[in-house]
Amino acid sequence: MYKEYENCTLCPRKCGINRNLGEKGVCTQTSSVKIGRSALHYWEEPCISGEKGSGTVFFSGCSLRCIYCQNYKLGRGNAGQELCGKELCDIFTDLQKQGAHNINLVTAEHFAPHIKDAVIKARKKGLVIPVILNSGGYVSLRTLEILKDVIDIYLVDFKYMDSSLAKKYSSAPDYPQIACKAISKMVEFTGDPVFDEDGMLQKGTVVRHLCLPSHTDDSRKILKYLFDTYNTKIIYSIMRQYTPMDECREYENLCRRITDEEYDEVIDFCLEYGLEDAYIQDGECALESFIPEFR
Repeated sequence: MYKEYENCTLCPRKCGINRNLGEKGVCTQTSSVKIGRSALHYWEEPCISGEKGSGTVFFSGCSLRCIYCQNYKLGRGNAGQELCGKELCDIFTDLQKQGAHNINLVTAEHFAPHIKDAVIKARKKGLVIPVILNSGGYVSLRTLEILKDVIDIYLVDFKYMDSSLAKKYSSAPDYPQIACKAISKMVEFTGDPVFDEDGMLQKGTVVRHLCLPSHTDDSRKILKYLFDTYNTKIIYSIMRQYTPMDECREYENLCRRITDEEYDEVIDFCLEYGLEDAYIQDGECALESFIPEFR
């Protein structure tokens, strides 16, 4: 058992519950590591997935409550299988044997103590590929400090600049402040992006923004802030893969995909502002076939 799970404050919610005793906070998880899927994943940014795939491990639970989450069952803790630390270590080394470019830890920060130990053990067993923390951006600085020595790449969302949207869609009105501080710390830890000879990212921070229907104003504010603050110190990914989920039906504007016009409006703004180097997506990304099956 890890002391960090007692009076747990690993996420910004700071529930203060004792997960070692089986209590569950907003993340829905006890101190037992639980994952929903581990496999080679080919639909991340090209510098992450490459040709051989990213060794992706999807963790159960999440401290955010995004009503449009594509991984809803997993995020609510209703899917997944419990593992011990050794099994998690073995998953990392096995993904490397399968040819993965990296180990991609999706929504793993509420298991930070387990993650740190598993990566350290995997390194001793021959793990040499980069390790990615794939995060929704709602991460505490304390947790980033715990993980800083085992994470090479941060793949992080910046969902909202408007706190009212963060409250409405993710029950987290403090999201903008938390995300700004977290991304700043991530860039401090990684420095400028570093690529290998094949163009695969070895160290650095990738900031993703998912454009939501009817909210292009907020998208422009986020991308302006990021470019003003970091310029070329981060990699930008402007996503249009928003897919309406059943949980969104009470919000009329979220019951549809983003239009070509809305997405083009955001991209045109970036180009006019000087942000010319970013990953963008085509309309086919907003298909349910891109949502992994969690078992």
